[in-house]
Formats: sequence, structure tokens, C-alpha cells
Amino acid sequence: MSMIDLSEKNPNVNHMNQYIIATIVGSLRKDSFNKKMAIAIEKIAPSEFSFNHVQIHDIPLYNQDDDEHQADSVKRMKKEINAAHGLLFVTPEYNRSIPGVLKNALDHGSRPYGQNVWAGKPAGIIGVSPGAAGTAMAQQHLRNVLSFLDVSTLRQPEAYIQMRDGLFDDDGNIGEASISYLQNWMDHYVAWIKHHVTIQE
Repeated sequence: MSMIDLSEKNPNVNHMNQYIIATIVGSLRKDSFNKKMAIAIEKIAPSEFSFNHVQIHDIPLYNQDDDEHQADSVKRMKKEINAAHGLLFVTPEYNRSIPGVLKNALDHGSRPYGQNVWAGKPAGIIGVSPGAAGTAMAQQHLRNVLSFLDVSTLRQPEAYIQMRDGLFDDDGNIGEASISYLQNWMDHYVAWIKHHVTIQE
């Protein structure tokens, strides 16, 4: 697998020896479990990892007619993805698939043809749902899309998290019952990013 040196790809970005991760949450709900998970799991990443939550709530519906005149919100999103070393998708499952707002962001980021900002980025996928299967189907569908977009996605361990009492503690951190499992997932994710990316010391 090829290594990405973002210091060469984005010479104007000051990475400060940090792995910059673009976090994309596939839910717009104010009290979203997945927003909460994104914030909580980032706290157990190593200190050299920095997370930028990319906003997708204000991106218009994708229309190919707009490819040459993309909205400012789309340009902002694409700039933030371009500046990142890796991606973290934290998404719920809607009707056995990914939310429309997430698919819309993925479509915008892949256009115009030949200007796919997702290409070559390593990624991890995690998600929370009240259902017993977690977000298994949504993650599978997302993997299919990301594969076409040339995103290298962490395969194992998978993380299909059911929303239960104790998943988060009173301070919004990962609860005691889940910390070992999710720390293991984060450790593998960190290794995955470092396997694909080198940063300038």
C-alpha cells in the first residue's frame, strides 16, 4: 500500500507533527448518539492525533449541474478533507443504510470528475444504534461507497455498537464496560493511519 506524505501534498498546512483527522458524523440530530461517540472516542486517541469535525449540515443536495460552481459550504468541506491525513466516519443506520446527508457529502466530495478529495485517505468507521445489530448494514454500505472512492478503510476490528446504559459515563466519556473494547478499536485505527501516512517531523 502506498504511503501518503501530506507535507508534500499540502505544503501550506502546518501539521505541527500532528496527524490531522477529519471526523464526519452522519447525523444532524442535536443529541445524536454518534456525535457523542465521536467526541468520546477521540479522547482515547494518542496526543499526536488531532480531530476536526467537518460540518455537512449546510451542504445542498448534490446536482451535477453545480459541479463547476460548487457552493461555499461544499468548498469548505473539500478544503478540510484535503487538509486531513485521515478520515473518521461515525454514523447511525437509517433504514438499513447510511443517512442521506452522509451520502450527499460523499457525492459532493467526489466531484467534479477527477477532483475526488476522498481518494487515497485512510479511514475508520464506527457507529452507534439502539438496535442489537448496531450499524452493521450502514457500515457495509459505507464501505462499498468508500471502496469506489479509493478510501482505504480499516477492516478489523469492526465496531457495531449498541446504545445501552453505561456506554457513556456522566461526563460523556466512554463507560467502564466499553472502554477496553473501544480502546482496542482506537489502537488499531491509529496503527492503520500510521501505516498509510507519514508526517514531517
